[in-house]
Amino acid sequence: MTRKAPADDFDDSGLEVTEPKTWAAGMPGVTAALRQSHAQMGTARTALTLLRVNQRQGFDCPGCAWPEGDHRHIAEFCENGAKAVAEEATRRRVTRDFFARYSVAELAERSDHWLGQQGRLTEPMVKRAGAEHYEPIGWDEAFGLLAAELNALGSPDEAVFYTSGRTSNEAAFAYQLFARAFGTNNMPDCSNMCHESSGSALSETIGIGKGSVLLEDLYQADLIFVVGQNPGTNHPRMLSALERAKREGARVIAVNPLPEAGLMRFKNPQRPSGVTGKGTVLADRFLQIRLNGDLALFQALNRLLLESDAPGALDEEFLAAHAHGFAAFREHALALDWDDVLEATGLTRGEIEATLGDVLAAKKIIVCWAMGLTQHRNSVPTIREIVNFLLLRGNIGRPGAGVCPVRGHSNVQGDRTMGIWERPKPAFLDALAAEFGFEPPREHGLDTVAAIRAMRDGRARLFLGMGGNFVRATPDSAVTEAALRGCRLTAQVSTKLNRSHAVTGEVALILPTLGRTERDVQASGPQFVSVEDSMGMVHASRGRLAPASGDLLSEVSIVCRLAKAALPGSGIDWDAMERDYDVIRDHVSRVVPGFADYNARIREPGGFVLPHAPRDERRFPTATGKANLTVNELEVLRVPEGRLLLQTVRSHDQYNTTIYGLDDRYRGVKAGRRVVFVNPADLSALGIADGAAVDLVSEWADGAERRAPAFRVIAYPTARGCAAAYFPETNVLVPLDSTAEVSNTPTSKSVVVRLEPA
Repeated sequence: MTRKAPADDFDDSGLEVTEPKTWAAGMPGVTAALRQSHAQMGTARTALTLLRVNQRQGFDCPGCAWPEGDHRHIAEFCENGAKAVAEEATRRRVTRDFFARYSVAELAERSDHWLGQQGRLTEPMVKRAGAEHYEPIGWDEAFGLLAAELNALGSPDEAVFYTSGRTSNEAAFAYQLFARAFGTNNMPDCSNMCHESSGSALSETIGIGKGSVLLEDLYQADLIFVVGQNPGTNHPRMLSALERAKREGARVIAVNPLPEAGLMRFKNPQRPSGVTGKGTVLADRFLQIRLNGDLALFQALNRLLLESDAPGALDEEFLAAHAHGFAAFREHALALDWDDVLEATGLTRGEIEATLGDVLAAKKIIVCWAMGLTQHRNSVPTIREIVNFLLLRGNIGRPGAGVCPVRGHSNVQGDRTMGIWERPKPAFLDALAAEFGFEPPREHGLDTVAAIRAMRDGRARLFLGMGGNFVRATPDSAVTEAALRGCRLTAQVSTKLNRSHAVTGEVALILPTLGRTERDVQASGPQFVSVEDSMGMVHASRGRLAPASGDLLSEVSIVCRLAKAALPGSGIDWDAMERDYDVIRDHVSRVVPGFADYNARIREPGGFVLPHAPRDERRFPTATGKANLTVNELEVLRVPEGRLLLQTVRSHDQYNTTIYGLDDRYRGVKAGRRVVFVNPADLSALGIADGAAVDLVSEWADGAERRAPAFRVIAYPTARGCAAAYFPETNVLVPLDSTAEVSNTPTSKSVVVRLEPA
């Protein structure tokens, strides 16, 4: 079953808590990365694999989407990147014997960590109607079964085609082509749950839903805001970039309810001083903001800029030439109530005015953010206000300045570029129709939340997941699981076992696929794929390891063979695309803007950068033809007495829904995950002891309550009135219908909870 038996389920009985760390990386990071890699891959395989991560002739890390620079280190990976690679390149295997031993019901009782530790999937499996176990199935039969179920639906819109961020550009393009040739735009993806708010706000304000900065801009910046983000765990290579920015003279402001070790001090393990020295203090200023207070903070800074008589406080030339809506914005901003600001942020006016001093001293400003900003009800207004802040001083379309949403998965941005979107633009569909000779559906499809509702209500009956762990990535766990169990068929394209394989429709398929680390050889010879990083750079990824099993197919092969089975008369040459991925890239070059000469440019060392009109030309492709200043209403999120405002976070031994281990080294947690971090003063006011066992109960305006049982309280220096706990364990607390305005993203960062004795 496995090369080495993994640890069994954990019940947190061995939980240990120590003081949180005040610095990140250094030798402990190196040691942890090598220990995890050796346990999964062995010594020789570790060396062979890690030295190819993020190299020009190697493979793209399956973890985060942080870009690589022109001058790459021989070890161009971080601790969590090494863990991600080790999980994929593990020597552990899940075979048919494993599925004969464990029923689906037994798998559903196991933890996320245990499931992931079993190893790589090795052959297609099916759970037939009424069966309790998965059993082997041949590829042709699997495709035939899935095709028959698709074609038996009453409408193409009864199918849901989900995509995870790990899917390559080539597979994503083929996947969206198949779904649209089948007749639906039901293409929810992981963007719906993370940076959809960023894309919505940026599309409205600057005309393109992506960040405007490149890696070199960080090194030219005077001031960098890092807002609602923990790069030490979620994007560790960003710490190296911030360290270099500091050497070049930048100041860094961290805005976060939690003090994060990586932003306090960074010991770069690629530099001798990072091993033996004290490291680099990254954050010059830490604004410990109350959860959901970011909109108020940036509105306050904008009011202060408008009121300032400092020379250059506003870039009036830029505003006159490139901005729309200044008068309405100004009137609204000057009416801001300072009492609301201080209540919403938990900061003092002095702290905000000192921050203004940093802003006025800086010519070039970048604002970086992640899911700490994107998963609130007011996330889109908050990001629009950040754009207002940057526009006031002309900080978009200037080297060393701009918006920088930091994407959390290695190709989540590329998947959207390739057309994975439930609301495709007419121009994209027109180009698709011209290239392939069919009329794509024009009606908007289902995003993630809408897809769960449709499955819950019986309007969608078939779910196909291209990667990811849909069950654990989504909110309202009980509703989501019931929705999937109500489907006629669920199918998962996966490298490893996860809970989505244990929460199934009446019929279920597991379709095992190659990983990024593995060789992909098709009829025309060895293939490579491509990905787009968080800053719009597109580059190649070439796996070198032998596949974990001879029965694995690439994602491209799975999509093309399924399309042939389901759409025998479509007229699209799926065989040609499977045989040679250059054929897919040629199609992309004629359909997707910015990809002309794709096959030639992707073979250049380091790939190529996609065009970005606001950055490159100070041209804003919005409805007004200019950058739009917006009016955003501030509603202070007031929490009832005796309650806390909870945010969901990752541990350091975790990437998205993949649980590498049960430690959170930087926060001082060992051997446990069911913990909740609460300010000591709040614990005292609530009469709850540090270390107490509690249930987390979320409260909502409709009176509904949801419960996550058996958490251990940890006194922790988070912002007053706020708490934090790990997802996916706390996803159960977030109702399906509690979503961000405009983007429909679940509100996982602002959950009102009470703590009840367990």
